[in-house]
Formats: sequence, C-alpha cells, structure tokens
Amino acid sequence: MISKKMQDALNNQINEEYFSSYLYLAMSAYFKSINLDGFAHWMKLQSAEEMAHAMKMYAYIYEQQGRVTLQAIGKPQFDWKSPLAAFEAAYKHEQKITGLINKLADMAMAEKDHATLGFLNWFVTEQVEEEAHASEIVEKLKMIKEAPQGLLMFDNILGGRK
Repeated sequence: MISKKMQDALNNQINEEYFSSYLYLAMSAYFKSINLDGFAHWMKLQSAEEMAHAMKMYAYIYEQQGRVTLQAIGKPQFDWKSPLAAFEAAYKHEQKITGLINKLADMAMAEKDHATLGFLNWFVTEQVEEEAHASEIVEKLKMIKEAPQGLLMFDNILGGRK
C-alpha cells in the first residue's frame, strides 16, 4: 500500500509526464509547420513515450491501492526560433524531469517504500537515456548550425525513429 504523500507526489508526476507529452506534441507541430517532417515524427513518438510514462505511473498507483487524481495540464510553448532552440528546450525539460524523478526516489527511500523505489528505478534509468538522446541531438544541431543541407539530412535521420 502506498502512503498518501507518495500517492500525491506520483499524481503530480503524472501531470508532469502529460505536460511532457503535450510539450513534445507542440514541438512536433512546430517542426511540421517548418516542413521538417522527420523532426516532427521524432517528437510525435517522444510525445507518445511520455504518455506511456504517465500511464505506467497511473497503473502503479492502482496496483498499490491508491487513487489517481488528474490535474489540469499547462499550456506548452508552441513556437521556437530554430530547431536547435526547440531541442535545447527539450533537453532542459528532460533535465527538469530527471530532478523530479530523483526527488520521488529520495521520498521513497525516506519512507522506506521499497516497492515504489523499485518502480522508480526504471524511470531513473529511463531519464539517463532521455537526456542522452536530447543532448546528442542538440550537439549535432550545433554542428549543423543553419546549413539547409545538414538540416535536411538530419531530418531524414530523425524520421527513421521507430
């Protein structure tokens, strides 16, 4: 059984995961609007992945005899000055999410809630991957700068994400 404090914290994280999904969908729409369909595809898949994270937490709360209470999702930014700026924002957002997940893990440790800590370890590992992917794309975009040929080639690569 999960404590009320942990339940509330996980409900807050569900909201953060939904916001992440919404933010990445907004980024997908931004990329689509500037004809970078591969970038749009990558972000659309990222949006779906964040939704899956929220649903994983949703299911866990009920497995622990808790209650999910959904909150309003904030309006995400919808325009960026460049593809690099969008991915820099995504990287910064993933760093924020990592901090939130780490705080949840700290809370689970403090409460000696081994089940929740075990559950959260998956997210801790996942955030390493999330940050690495965003950082790698940021660094490649910095190399490309605004070179149209490079952007189009990279667009093609990102469009191959499964």
